[in-house]
Amino acid sequence: MRYGAGWTGQPLLFREKDNIYLLQGSYDYNLRKIDALTGEVVWKYLFDDAVKGTGTLFYNKKSLSKENKLVILQGSRQSAKSEYNYRGISAINGEELFRTKVVRTRSNSRDVDGSALIVGDTAYIGLENGIFKVFNPNDDYASVNGKFYEPELFNELNLFTTKDISRIGGNIITESSPSLFNHKVYITAGSGYVYGYNIESGEIDWEYFIGADLNGSPVVTDDSCLLIPVEKQYIAGNGGLLKLNPNKSPEIALVWYYPVGNFHLLSWDGGVIGSACVNDKYKLKETKPLSAFIGIDGYLYVIDYKSIDGTAKSFDGKTIVDKPELIFKYKVGSSISSPIMFKDKLIACGYGGMYLFEFDKDYNFTLLEKKGYYFEATPIVYNGKIYVASKDGWLYCFGD
Repeated sequence: MRYGAGWTGQPLLFREKDNIYLLQGSYDYNLRKIDALTGEVVWKYLFDDAVKGTGTLFYNKKSLSKENKLVILQGSRQSAKSEYNYRGISAINGEELFRTKVVRTRSNSRDVDGSALIVGDTAYIGLENGIFKVFNPNDDYASVNGKFYEPELFNELNLFTTKDISRIGGNIITESSPSLFNHKVYITAGSGYVYGYNIESGEIDWEYFIGADLNGSPVVTDDSCLLIPVEKQYIAGNGGLLKLNPNKSPEIALVWYYPVGNFHLLSWDGGVIGSACVNDKYKLKETKPLSAFIGIDGYLYVIDYKSIDGTAKSFDGKTIVDKPELIFKYKVGSSISSPIMFKDKLIACGYGGMYLFEFDKDYNFTLLEKKGYYFEATPIVYNGKIYVASKDGWLYCFGD
């Protein structure tokens, strides 16, 4: 990749027959299918601008075409050439199946950084124009609109109000990816809200106002709560990580808040930009429920997300709330990437490089290795190997 990859930029991995492949977007406008063993590029699909966000793989078991059973839903940065910068592409042969127009709103952006969530045969995504779109990812139902096929649209809603525009202008940008919990799709928005979209009613019936520019995605924990990254922008308090209980009304949904330090970098003044990770699915027996996240302040934080250890000021800068137990903290440099955990390993990428940690049953963390590259993207791990794209122009594979 000539120009590398940025945020969120996580590769997608899938098996086709007996081979393992990666799908990776790049700043050079291309989406690539890559043989994960050899690094050979199988096909390239050219967008009209940089491909930053992570795509979504959709297995269309109802497809009438064998080549179209596996579809990647992928967005790009907005382009002067075309407003149709969200697309469905065959993961098998790289052929375009449909395009979605990202219309102009009062938002400053029409990029697509978020990943779609697939529930059954329906896709849910927040676009950077501030619109939440619900559509059919099955290209058999796409229809011609002008020059392109467009997917069947089920619903769309604004993730902002006129009051939000008066408060923050055009920064009503949705960059996060949605999550599913209890028949609701939750998503964070640049307007400062965490929204809960009711799948059955087709309406937003739960919303929690923070006020910050929210970039990272909500993460569902195994105790039925949400972890929300909070940027410093527009709030009186520090940015950090917020735990919400969506089973309760928004007024009493706050469980705890962990503030991080303020630090100015590029357009940020602190807080957490990337998503948090949890060890719920990959943890060893008797391991604590851990969450890891990286602040713009340059620190990697690991907490026990079910334990409380003292209090802190909330994001409003005045309310005193519970604070979770800190397990580990390490200076890795500023980052907007999301760390990942599996079993007794933790990987953190950022502007200061990639760090691989191991921890024991007493939660003593040991740095096993550091790679001095420049990362905004989030890594994946498969079969003892780490795959991650850098802004230096390369997709790296680390491991035996």
